[in-house]
Amino acid sequence: MLLLVGYVVILLASVGTYAVHGSLGALWVPLEYLAIIGLAIGYLVASNGPRNLKAVLAAIPTVLKGSPYNKALYMDLLAMLFEILSKVRKEGLMSIENDVENPEASPIFSKYPSIQHDHHVMEFICDYLRMMVGGNLNAFEIENLMDIEIETHHEEAHYPAHFVQTWASSLPAFGIVVAVMGVVNVMGSVGAPPAVLGKMIGGALVGTFLGILISYGFIEPIANQLNQKVTEGSKIYQCIKAVLLASMNGYAPQVAVEFGRKVLFSNDRPSFRELEEDLKARKGK
Repeated sequence: MLLLVGYVVILLASVGTYAVHGSLGALWVPLEYLAIIGLAIGYLVASNGPRNLKAVLAAIPTVLKGSPYNKALYMDLLAMLFEILSKVRKEGLMSIENDVENPEASPIFSKYPSIQHDHHVMEFICDYLRMMVGGNLNAFEIENLMDIEIETHHEEAHYPAHFVQTWASSLPAFGIVVAVMGVVNVMGSVGAPPAVLGKMIGGALVGTFLGILISYGFIEPIANQLNQKVTEGSKIYQCIKAVLLASMNGYAPQVAVEFGRKVLFSNDRPSFRELEEDLKARKGK
């Protein structure tokens, strides 16, 4: 929503202020718009393979959605991890084998649909719980593996944001290309009256205007939003990592989830008291 608000402000500050002292009709040069849009689409298609193109096109609409990573989600996550680790502490690691192998039917995981419906997060949790059940890897080895997986996830998730940033950087150059083509056209009409030449030159400059405005005013904000979403999306894996490693190192479930709580961003992090009260309330149900 804020992206759309920003777009309105950008249009008012650019086209709106121009309209006060100029003619909006002078900015309407359909072939310039067509050329800029065509060059932008061509760059998008030429720069990506099918898989990356699909990832970019799927990522762009997400900037209009709010972030799912908030305090309520993290409270559910920490409560779920606390419950599964409490079961391990009371009944042993083998007691969660069925939960890990079939998380959709798990009586513990099913209490937390906001987490259970995130396939990637559940896969991450279950994979490492499975390793803990197997008992073949120590905490140091699992930590290294977690770091590699989180880095891989971040790199993969970051590609659309990186590409959109590059895409935005290309548009001012495309604007210059369109403007140069317009100037070449003007040179071919050098004998025309000054009023006609002035209109043609103005039309050529619209290409530069469009390239810069679309780049910095419309495409780059999308890249910035995507970057923020990637950062937010990586934090949940770091939280899970901190909790599971603390448990592997012998800390009680209540202390292990505190490790995970401390990893979270301050805006999304429940206080110690909030988490403690929430865990007590869930335990009483």
